[in-house]
Amino acid sequence: MELPLTGVDVYALPPEQGEWVLRRQLSAAYRLVDHFGWTELIYGHLTARVPGDSLHFLINPYGLNYDEVTASNLVKIDVEGNVVEPTNYPVNRAGFVIHSAIHMANSARHKVVMHTHTRAGMAVCALEDGLQPISMVSTGFTGRLSYHDYEGPSLDLGERQRLQEHLGDNQAMLLRNHGLLVTGRSVPEAFLRLYRLERACQIQVDAAAAGRLRVLDDATARKSGADMDAFSEIESRVGIGDLEFAAMLRKLDKLDPHWRH
Repeated sequence: MELPLTGVDVYALPPEQGEWVLRRQLSAAYRLVDHFGWTELIYGHLTARVPGDSLHFLINPYGLNYDEVTASNLVKIDVEGNVVEPTNYPVNRAGFVIHSAIHMANSARHKVVMHTHTRAGMAVCALEDGLQPISMVSTGFTGRLSYHDYEGPSLDLGERQRLQEHLGDNQAMLLRNHGLLVTGRSVPEAFLRLYRLERACQIQVDAAAAGRLRVLDDATARKSGADMDAFSEIESRVGIGDLEFAAMLRKLDKLDPHWRH
């Protein structure tokens, strides 16, 4: 009997079963990033900690398009980006510097890390004032969005400590002049957070191009964000993002079900 891919805590399952569910969830997330047009050639990563005691993670095979990622070809690596199981695919170890820093910071809150280089996301990351509370989705990040100054293409292991410090207790960060980063306790939660952050950036870029921004006051923005969180908690099954992710899985199956294999 196949385990459900939503409404289940993969880290509460036996490790082998939990990993297979996680592989399918993460593969689906890669396909969805491709579907929404958030890719930048073969670059960027979505990573997830594997259930069990070892500090192992799943990452995309370097060189494949996101629509070529499947559950079985995801690569298992350690916290330094070294491959720990046989695979026919290489890994972008340099690209894992950012992810390893965040995974190491708080393994309970940051089980999944998603980092993208989207046009709207990079545009907002290049703005001095960053993300502004001008839409419902952007208010979800008011008071809960971190910023990290650009240090180059993140090849220096020393940057990991600064990434951890700048993220703090938040689960979303703008890497200035670089791109977006979110975390989650599950793939569905992290994906919903990424969707909302990307949408907030798209709205801001569009609104700024059309005219003067109408910025919400801090109290209204914070209340809106808190209300959004409360709604998500009420609507969730096991965790935030389950309902939305289940709907997206149905969409993927209609487009191409090979992500499951």
